[in-house]
Amino acid sequence: MPGMAAIETEGLVKVYRSRGGGEVRALDGVDLEVQEGTVLGLLGPNGAGKTTTVRILATLLRPDEGTATVAGLDVVRDAQAVRKVIGLSGQYAAVDENLTGRENLWMFGRLYRLSSADARRRADELLGQFALEDAADRVAKTYSGGMRRRLDLAGALVGRPRLLVLDEPTTGLDPRGRLGMWDVIRDQVREGTTLLLTTQYLEEADALADDIAVVDHGRIIARGTSDQLKAEVGGERIEVVVRDPDDLARAVSTLAPDGDGTCDRHTRRVTVAARGGAQELVEVVQRLGEARIEVDDVGLRRPTLDDVFLTLTGHVAEDGSAGEDDEDEDEPDEELAA
Repeated sequence: MPGMAAIETEGLVKVYRSRGGGEVRALDGVDLEVQEGTVLGLLGPNGAGKTTTVRILATLLRPDEGTATVAGLDVVRDAQAVRKVIGLSGQYAAVDENLTGRENLWMFGRLYRLSSADARRRADELLGQFALEDAADRVAKTYSGGMRRRLDLAGALVGRPRLLVLDEPTTGLDPRGRLGMWDVIRDQVREGTTLLLTTQYLEEADALADDIAVVDHGRIIARGTSDQLKAEVGGERIEVVVRDPDDLARAVSTLAPDGDGTCDRHTRRVTVAARGGAQELVEVVQRLGEARIEVDDVGLRRPTLDDVFLTLTGHVAEDGSAGEDDEDEDEPDEELAA
């Protein structure tokens, strides 16, 4: 059973001053709650405010308005204590490329004030856990992108944090590296780690998060499980690709005589609401056959998080330039002292 809230924010506001003297409201009243032992996916495009939220929770930025607590500790008033209970892995692997994997983890351990012997033991443990034993004594500059990300995540876990914050953990990884990182993250979740995951990849939130908060223009615009959010855009639908584009109009009238259907001439696709689930596919094929309409494909389509985001915001989740930080155009006007 989830216990106390690992994260609570109320009315978080953060305003950046641009070089031209204007203001950008990166956060505009964010209310958030994450229960211990759960995974929250913070989903949104670049510039939505995800990284700003992470930096405030990690005590790297002060909010201009509102409050935030981590494990019951105020991120401004109790900043030092907050840093002892969190692990943070940012968008880019924060490893020293001139040190070996083992040396990197030992250094993290010493920064967490472990004794040299304890830091060495913890490093060995994590190298095994993250399948990095064979590369432990190679310098990090020789690691692949996926290996560096795993090493960075291992570093975030050296202090056995109560809360792990992963900001765009698979940025820059190829599909194989992304799937590998998902497996590593799932292992941490199975061990009971509370996780805040920010991502612009819809399938990543779908695969890893218990609960998803959709962020756009500095606000939480929707919150729920993946299934709950998908239900907001309507039910299942049947998609048919007809062989002859001239049959599109007849296909729509055959499958949706009430006019509740759409067609796309470019893709030769007809879409109608599905009310009978998979069984309805049989009826659709039969009706098209009776109408002598040949088809190249027919299938039952369930809503995706892409549909959710497009419905909620009017644009796709990957809007923005991939790889840019939320705040690239507007420098933070203040940071907390280390």
